[in-house]
Amino acid sequence: MKKELKQLAIIGPTASGKSDLAIKIAKKIDAYILSIDSLSIYKEIDIVSAKPSKEELASVKHFGINELYPNEYFSVDIFISLYKNVVDACKKDGRNLIIVGGTSFYLKSLLQGLSDIPKIDEIIEKRVKKRLEKLHDSYEFLYSLDSAYMHNINKSDQYRIEKAFLIYEASGLTPSEWFLQNPPQPIIANLPIFNIEVERDILRERITKRSQKMLSLGLIDEVCALEHKYTRLPNCMASIGIVEVLEFLDGKVNKEQMLQNISTHTAQLAKRQQTFNKSQFEQLISAPLEALEKIIFRDISC
Repeated sequence: MKKELKQLAIIGPTASGKSDLAIKIAKKIDAYILSIDSLSIYKEIDIVSAKPSKEELASVKHFGINELYPNEYFSVDIFISLYKNVVDACKKDGRNLIIVGGTSFYLKSLLQGLSDIPKIDEIIEKRVKKRLEKLHDSYEFLYSLDSAYMHNINKSDQYRIEKAFLIYEASGLTPSEWFLQNPPQPIIANLPIFNIEVERDILRERITKRSQKMLSLGLIDEVCALEHKYTRLPNCMASIGIVEVLEFLDGKVNKEQMLQNISTHTAQLAKRQQTFNKSQFEQLISAPLEALEKIIFRDISC
């Protein structure tokens, strides 16, 4: 008889100790880890993303890390497919699952779910691909039909424009009409969510130290290599830690100012993460790191 899959999530601002705590608990409850971090998903972005070390990744099986190359597209629906595959792997191997990371938007998507899209056959697929050869015209056409939906899509975002066009061609409905008639269904329910609380001064100190460590590990060389290989076009190249180094390489700031900018922007991100976590999740269990660790061990032992 297979044991029931236990799942929990650990969230918190950047540099709060989420990854270390997740690994410690995963070893205790025989779990795999699914990362919800917008940069760790990419291969070759190692220092900027502050990924767990190779030793840490080897000690517990991780998913959601090194899944894509920086020039490959990533979205919520791709993340949800990844989550479903991870759950299947956990069930097959008799493991539990810990979801951990700072991009809590992805966790929110699991709780809210996504709407299904209509069945798309090969004929529709080919017709839409032909239309997308003129991407700007396709965007303008969809915008004329459904400005409310298309307003949130960039004119060069081929992936989302294609998805909107496929929905329209397959259903005869605008995306807004389709999603109104096909509301999202939660992917997961009753998920315990544990949030790490950190005092602002302590967090700022950790962020400053981490920024300095990133520099000593070869941050500038990593960003140079990424720019050389992928250019500045991929969305991930506008991430904190990358954009500040690019400003330094362009001669806009010196190294000291670059580090200061990384620390400041990371602290601002941490504040946004804290606000999002407190406002978006019901029945959130929040506590400082050491206290939260005890709470989690107590709860999972029940």
